Amino acid sequence: MILFELRCGDGHQFEAWFKDGATFDTLAAAKEIACPHCGGVDVAKAVMAPRLNSARGDALDVHDAARAVRTVLTQFRRKVEADCENVGERFPEEARKIHYGETEPHGIYGEASPDEARELEDEGVAIARIPWVPLDD
Repeated sequence: MILFELRCGDGHQFEAWFKDGATFDTLAAAKEIACPHCGGVDVAKAVMAPRLNSARGDALDVHDAARAVRTVLTQFRRKVEADCENVGERFPEEARKIHYGETEPHGIYGEASPDEARELEDEGVAIARIPWVPLDD
């Protein structure tokens, strides 16, 4: 089953379930889908935001999901900035010092190129790459 957002020729928007996209196409071409508002049979698919199923099983709008992910990433960034030292471009060097016991272990964050990150991982240095979302003002 698939849910489509539809619009009639008069601009009324409504949802309807169909077995599949081909079934909608067949019924729409045969003018067998009627607008529940005005009865018009000139019906087409409307633009709609995709939906995902959440862990709870209810439908989740992609925009809502993106906002939720951004909120979590923003909270994570604030926690990292509050609890860890920003070593900037020195990140690969500082991570190695901690890994090899040259510096007392402590939380750091900074920048590493993809090649530098791969080299650290190959050496067994524990790092995590995270999306660093800009903070809203």
